[in-house]
Amino acid sequence: MAPSTRAYFTRIDDDTFAPTDCAAGAWREDELHLAPVAGLIVDHLERWRTAHAAGLQFSRFSLEVLGQIARDRIELSVEVIRPGRTIELVEATAVIGGRPTVRARGWLLQVSETAEVAENEFAPLPPPETFTEPSWLKRWKGGMIDTVQAWQADDTRPGRARAWVTTDVELIAGEPATALGDYAKLWDTANGISLRQDPHVWMYPNVDLTAHLFRQPAGRWLGLDTRVAFGPSGVGLTSSVLHDEQGPVGTLAQSLTLRRHLS
Repeated sequence: MAPSTRAYFTRIDDDTFAPTDCAAGAWREDELHLAPVAGLIVDHLERWRTAHAAGLQFSRFSLEVLGQIARDRIELSVEVIRPGRTIELVEATAVIGGRPTVRARGWLLQVSETAEVAENEFAPLPPPETFTEPSWLKRWKGGMIDTVQAWQADDTRPGRARAWVTTDVELIAGEPATALGDYAKLWDTANGISLRQDPHVWMYPNVDLTAHLFRQPAGRWLGLDTRVAFGPSGVGLTSSVLHDEQGPVGTLAQSLTLRRHLS
């Protein structure tokens, strides 16, 4: 594709998509990066919500990775798990290369007017233009990483990072993404911005991704205020506060499986 029309996926039909080289993963050449796949799933759910539950809004997405995300066609389906007028739970399944690979559940809550009590205690990130140091995220390899621009605070250290990430790559070729899908397509970069350990020596892929939102995001920038913890028995955690340019949006958590690379 020409640079101005690069995209992570092309649409085959209403529920089926083909990945491009832009969606390639960071750990293996034969897999997709979870970030654009998560964005595609969230976008699909948000389009479903607009058509079937317009009076509700998503407050949480929880994605479970059931296996390697193969570089193959993706088929998406949506099922209502808990129907309701003011609260609803829906599930999307991504079948990739004929195998269920990612399951995502989203809680939908009633939209109501609460601006008079809207407040939070999350510290806002400085604006993107104040972060001038290239993010450690760019030390990773892979087609998806090549598509992003990322800048970090000058106090970044192993296990602790603040960064802004953006991209001009479309989610789906030739069509506008939903605001949520466009924002979610970068969530999974959170696990790559602090480099607690050298990824050429240690592997620490995430097996899930869970985002809680207390307001709906806007704009092309994802802000991440991130901490990474490694435990003593092979388990880790990446925990982030999500931002857009207007301030904090919610939180993100990723459970990590930690192990040395095989020599």
